[in-house]
Amino acid sequence: MSKTAVVLFNLGGPDSLESVEPFLYNLFCDPDIFKLPFGQRLFAKIISSRRAPKVAEEYKLIGSKSPINEWTEIQRSLLEKKLRKINLSTDVLIAMRYSKPFTKETAEEIESGNYDKIFLLPLYPHYSITTTGSSFNEWKRNYKGEKSKLIFINSYPANSSYIAALNQRIDESLLKFPERLRNNVQLVFSAHGTPVSIVKKGDPYSHHIKETVEAVMKARGNSHKHHLCYQSKVGPMKWLEPATDTMIKELAAKNKKHLLIIPVSFVSDHIETLFELDIEYRHVADECGIENYIVMKGLNDSQLFVDALTELVRSEI
Repeated sequence: MSKTAVVLFNLGGPDSLESVEPFLYNLFCDPDIFKLPFGQRLFAKIISSRRAPKVAEEYKLIGSKSPINEWTEIQRSLLEKKLRKINLSTDVLIAMRYSKPFTKETAEEIESGNYDKIFLLPLYPHYSITTTGSSFNEWKRNYKGEKSKLIFINSYPANSSYIAALNQRIDESLLKFPERLRNNVQLVFSAHGTPVSIVKKGDPYSHHIKETVEAVMKARGNSHKHHLCYQSKVGPMKWLEPATDTMIKELAAKNKKHLLIIPVSFVSDHIETLFELDIEYRHVADECGIENYIVMKGLNDSQLFVDALTELVRSEI
């Protein structure tokens, strides 16, 4: 039986308040996000030390660490069990971009594992140079083994099991609203934004996000009014719009007071869902009179999402 490996790629996150600054440093050192002609490490050192105290305060409010590492390990374990159950001699490993286990360590482990095929599977369903592209580039810089064994899975924005996993979470979340209001809930899909400049260079991410939202709404027979917006803007440049906080204010102004916020570009909870959406933007919602503001929990340990990952691997075998 051939021996295969699956490498799950994710951003990673700080596992303690002390690791916030090193995590930010690694992020700002990434040439696929911050392209500087020179002095990138110095830039990363200055900006990470300046931002770390504020970001650490945000992490304190969600348990003093990022849960992304634990959720990714759960997804890894569930996927490995499922693949082994269907007679695949498979090891599933994690390669984080900005925290442990780093891509370099995982690449070295894979090289010594004598695998026949190696599936590179991002936990980003939507391709962007800033996520999947960055993770794949880091892999290529560090993997010294046989390139012909590698199978890159670039994106899966409309995979039916992934769409079903999102709809399962949406349905669970709708039950949290008073029954008489459920049909009037506005579905607000919030995706991580990107600068418009990379969209103009051909980055497909924003198209993939729209593809997912359309597939979700089609699968649920357009059950509710829905909206798409973008969060997490940093810096002065123009980013994808509308911004999530602006969307919340606009819906309130139209007397739409019952919102389900759906984190659509993330497959597990972390600071962008638990702090930015559930704490920071909840203040925005409260200030403009939103009556019911519920944030959908991430896919996290969703069996349907693990089914999607399994299908992606099997379809390449």
